[in-house]
Amino acid sequence: MLQSMTAFAARSGQTETHAWTWELRGVNSKGLDLRLRLPDWVPGLEPVVRAAVQSRVARGSVTLGLRISARDSGHGGLQIDPVALRLVLAMLGRVEAEAAAQGLSLAPSSAVEILALRGLSDSAAPEPETAPLLAALSADLTPLLDEFMAMRASEGAALATVLCDHLATISTLTSRAAEVAEARRDQIEETLRASLARVMETAAGVDPDRLAQELALIAVKADVTEELDRLRAHVAAAETLLASGEPVGRRLDFLMQEFNREANTLCSKAQSTGLTRVGLDLKAAIDQMREQVQNVE
Repeated sequence: MLQSMTAFAARSGQTETHAWTWELRGVNSKGLDLRLRLPDWVPGLEPVVRAAVQSRVARGSVTLGLRISARDSGHGGLQIDPVALRLVLAMLGRVEAEAAAQGLSLAPSSAVEILALRGLSDSAAPEPETAPLLAALSADLTPLLDEFMAMRASEGAALATVLCDHLATISTLTSRAAEVAEARRDQIEETLRASLARVMETAAGVDPDRLAQELALIAVKADVTEELDRLRAHVAAAETLLASGEPVGRRLDFLMQEFNREANTLCSKAQSTGLTRVGLDLKAAIDQMREQVQNVE
């Protein structure tokens, strides 16, 4: 099944000690661009996450973020260092006494300002054991990726329908170009006869081989058979890629360049308004398809 590079997934989980939220986003990119925003205090988390994503995603700009918070366990919390508190209060008393001796009036200190002083309070909660948390996060990563890949597949299915429609349009226009090219055959023959007449008027002393080469060149410049054959071959190749179920974005992108090359050559050889119009419609359809191909993994 065709995969889109555009997708989003979010998931939340918790243990007795922690709660977390994942966010996983993907957009198109030339290769796999993996950006991880993970807490750095969980040892071993990044390699686990990186390996899990790379095993499922072949291409795209993928950003994965994780937020972890400690759950309230009903004990611990902030505690005041009594020694530090006595020292701070003593220093405040000395400062206020000195200010009063010099006739200065100080604004009263609030309890909040005192508690904000560094070293006065600390957390009594012990450092968390991260191994169980890492195991829980690793287990929760699988359903997150499942949801992400499901959206990529859903987007890919819709994208495949759009691409098939564009491909059908290109095929129809290629057939139309062949019809117009066949219809202009009389015009081309008349043009060749006129060209031949002009050459023959000045052909005295001209090398016959050189004359034959010039006439052959005129005929080649008007013949679009090869371009039409290659366009049909590209349509068949694109249909095969879309049906393969593999990551084919890069190959489709290359194929769209080849489509555009043949359409440009067709327009340059048109020599008729009708064929030029079909060629321009063909280029527009190719450009529209190429825009959608940019989202294919």
